[in-house]
Amino acid sequence: MHLLKQSILELLIDTSTNLPPDVRNAMKVAMEKEQKGSRADLALQTIATNIDMACEDVGPLCQDTGMITFYIHTPINCNQLEIKKYCIESIKEATKLGKLRPNSVDSITGKNSGDNIGEGTPIFHWEQWDKNEIEIKLILKGGGCENKNIQYSLPCELEHVGKVGRNIDGIKKCILHSVWHAQGEGCAVGAIGVSIGGDRSSGYEHAKQQLFRKLDDTNPNAELAAIENYIMDKSNSLEIGAMGFGGRTTLIGCKVGVQNRIPASYFVTVAYDCWAFRRQGILINPENGKITKWLYKDKLSIQKMAKDRNIPLTRKEIKLTTPLSEQDILNLKVGDVVLLSGKVFTARDAIHAHLMENDCPVDLKNQIIYHCGPVVMKDGDNYKITAAGPTTSFREEPYQSEIIKKFGIRAVIGKGGMGDQTLAALKEHKAVYMNAIGGAAQYYSKCIIKIDGVNFLEFGTPEAMWHLVIKDFPAVVTMDSHGNSLHKEIKTETGNKLESIIKT
Repeated sequence: MHLLKQSILELLIDTSTNLPPDVRNAMKVAMEKEQKGSRADLALQTIATNIDMACEDVGPLCQDTGMITFYIHTPINCNQLEIKKYCIESIKEATKLGKLRPNSVDSITGKNSGDNIGEGTPIFHWEQWDKNEIEIKLILKGGGCENKNIQYSLPCELEHVGKVGRNIDGIKKCILHSVWHAQGEGCAVGAIGVSIGGDRSSGYEHAKQQLFRKLDDTNPNAELAAIENYIMDKSNSLEIGAMGFGGRTTLIGCKVGVQNRIPASYFVTVAYDCWAFRRQGILINPENGKITKWLYKDKLSIQKMAKDRNIPLTRKEIKLTTPLSEQDILNLKVGDVVLLSGKVFTARDAIHAHLMENDCPVDLKNQIIYHCGPVVMKDGDNYKITAAGPTTSFREEPYQSEIIKKFGIRAVIGKGGMGDQTLAALKEHKAVYMNAIGGAAQYYSKCIIKIDGVNFLEFGTPEAMWHLVIKDFPAVVTMDSHGNSLHKEIKTETGNKLESIIKT
C-alpha cells in the first residue's frame, strides 16, 4: 500500500484546515439568523472569514490540534500494524508542516514531545468489517470544547433544572443543562453528541461517536429524533449565542445515541464540539492505499463563507496601542469592541504557574497578556506563527488575580471569560478582560506582524511566552474595570431562561 501514508497525510491536513460542507451549511444558517451588528454577529463574521482563510491558505482552522483520534475499519487479514505506522509517520509530517500544533504532553514531566506522538497519543479505535476497503475517520477536538464534556448519573438534581429522573424528561433536562453549562467556554456555536446509557467509559466514547453523523441527517430512531429536535429548539431559545455573547444560535447540531445499561447505572453523557467541527473520513483501496472516497465532502465544491478577508466594522471600534494607560482602561466598558495594536505577550498554564513563584524576564507593566498557544514554525533563524487563536481563560482563574497585581498588567485577552476573583482584581488594579473569537486562528495570525522575542521555550512552543507585535487585533471587552462582566450577565439570564423552559 505505497500510497497509504500520503492518503493519511491528506486526511490530516484536510481535517485541520477545511470545514466539512454540512458544518459550513449550518454555520451559514446561524449567520443569516443573527442580528446584524451585534456582538454575536461580529463573532460569526470573524469565524466565517477564518474558515475561508484556513481553506484558501491550507492553514489550521484552530490553533488547538486537540487529541488526534482515529476510528478505523479494516478488512479481514489487513495489516493494522502497517496502518498504525503510517498514521504516526503522517502525524509527524503534518506537525512538521505546521498543519498540527505539537500537543502531546507528558503528564508527569510536562514535557511536550514536539511531534504529537507519545504514550496514549494519538488514540486509535479499531474494528474489522466484511467490506474490502479501509475506512479511516478522524476527529480533532480541541481542549476548550473537550473540557466542556459532561456526564450525568441519574437520578440527580441540577442548578436551574431541579430533580432529574430516569426517563425521557430527565434525559432532556440533562442535555439542556449541559448546553447552559458550556456557555461560551467551548467556542459556541457548537454541536453536541449524546449517549444515553452504557457505563462511564463507554458513555463518553459513544457520545463522541455521535459527532461523526452529518449535521443535516435524521435519526432513524423516532424517539431519539424527537429528543434531538427538542434540544435544538430549546437550546437556541436560551440565546447563549456565539462565544457566549448572547445571540440567536447556540447549537448547530445535536446527535443522540442510546446503549443498554446495567440496572444500577443510568448515565447521560454529552460530548461538546465547537464551531471548528474538525472531523473527516476517507475510504481507501487496500491494494494500493489510494483514497477512493471522502465521507464528509464533495471535493469539487467548497462554499465560501465571507464576502472578503476583512470583518465588517461599524466605525464604533476603539483603537488602542500598547502600553495601555489607566485612563485607557477606565474609558472601556463591557461590550466595547477594541482594535489593538502594539505588543502582547502570550501566556498559558505553564507561564502562569511559573510567574506565581518567579519574576518575569520582560516588563509586563501596562501591557497585555494573551491566553494563546500558537502554532509556530521555524523560518530560517526566525519563527513564523501560522495559527494564533485564544485558549480558554478559566483555567488561569487560580492565578490571574495575583499575576495582574504582581506585574501591573492592564489587559488580558482570552476566550470564555473568567471568575469572580479575576473580576475583583480587574476592578482593584484597573484592568480589563477582552474576549477574542475562539478558534479564529487564521484570522488572528494575520493580525500578527512580527515576533519580537520568546521566553520559556523549554515549556514547549504552545506554552512559551511569545512577544507578538499586532495590528488591528479585534476583541470584545467582556469584563471591565468597573466590576461588570458580560459572562456573568449572560449566564444569569440564560439560567433564568432554562428554568422557564423546564417549567413549561
